[in-house]
Amino acid sequence: MLHPQPEVGDSGFTEVTQVTIVCKFCGSTDVIRWGAKHGTQYYRCKTCGRKFAQNMALPGMRYSPDLIASALNQFYEGMSLNAIRRHLDHDYQLIPSDSTVYEWMVRFTKQAVAALGGLLVSYGDVIVVDETVLGIDGKNAWFWDAISDDSRYLVASHLSYERSMQQAVALMRRVEAIGTKPPRFVVSDGLRSYPDAVERVFGADTKHVVSRGFSHEVNTNLIERFHGTIKQRTKVMRGMQNIHTARLVMDGWLVHYNFFRPHESLDGATPGRMAKVAYPFTSWSEVVKHGYIPTEHRHTTRLPT
Repeated sequence: MLHPQPEVGDSGFTEVTQVTIVCKFCGSTDVIRWGAKHGTQYYRCKTCGRKFAQNMALPGMRYSPDLIASALNQFYEGMSLNAIRRHLDHDYQLIPSDSTVYEWMVRFTKQAVAALGGLLVSYGDVIVVDETVLGIDGKNAWFWDAISDDSRYLVASHLSYERSMQQAVALMRRVEAIGTKPPRFVVSDGLRSYPDAVERVFGADTKHVVSRGFSHEVNTNLIERFHGTIKQRTKVMRGMQNIHTARLVMDGWLVHYNFFRPHESLDGATPGRMAKVAYPFTSWSEVVKHGYIPTEHRHTTRLPT
């Protein structure tokens, strides 16, 4: 049994928090200690016979939310799976497999991306768009993106095997879907698909502007700098087997870039904060813990002092 920890409250009573260990798998309280490893206490449930660690791990998982969040953050900062595993070994004395880290990425990226559903963005008057080529499973794929000129908010991304009018329209549709109003200007390079795509989606509400180089007031300097960051991320995408997984990672990168990663040009704020987007999470840790079911039931008893 764990000893209660007394605390003295303002009312003159001592509040004692009693911690009851509950089986992560069946919910039974009939558990016994089953040794410790690397400072982590393990238990065995006498009801279902399964063993588990008292490390605040997610139900059915061996690792704590903080460890998983650390791995996700490193993944989206561009570290390889092997580098992530070495880091976890150093900090937590635990080495999950490559497949385990990959499963975390898929599971919690889907959860983070799902939280974007229905959110609207006031992205300003100027949207800058561009596309760059990526290697996915030995093929060239085009990554399209649109970013707000004032808040640096990554408004939309799109990934395709084609560089056509239809794909430019798909990007504009994504911009339209989350905006509170159409942008006044869409700035791009000289790709001929953009003017028609802007007109088709936004009509007379939006003017297409062709960048005239980095010395011009309206140019693609912002998006080019952004692609420098994207290319850092693509270093760990070389092993992806299909475009579907690549799309998931790019959507996860959008979340990471907009809401979790402080931006130097914004004095340490995130683009999501500057754009005043009501996204529910501020870190990967919050994403992971959102689905977390506590493994302890805490009961507070008030004792007179």
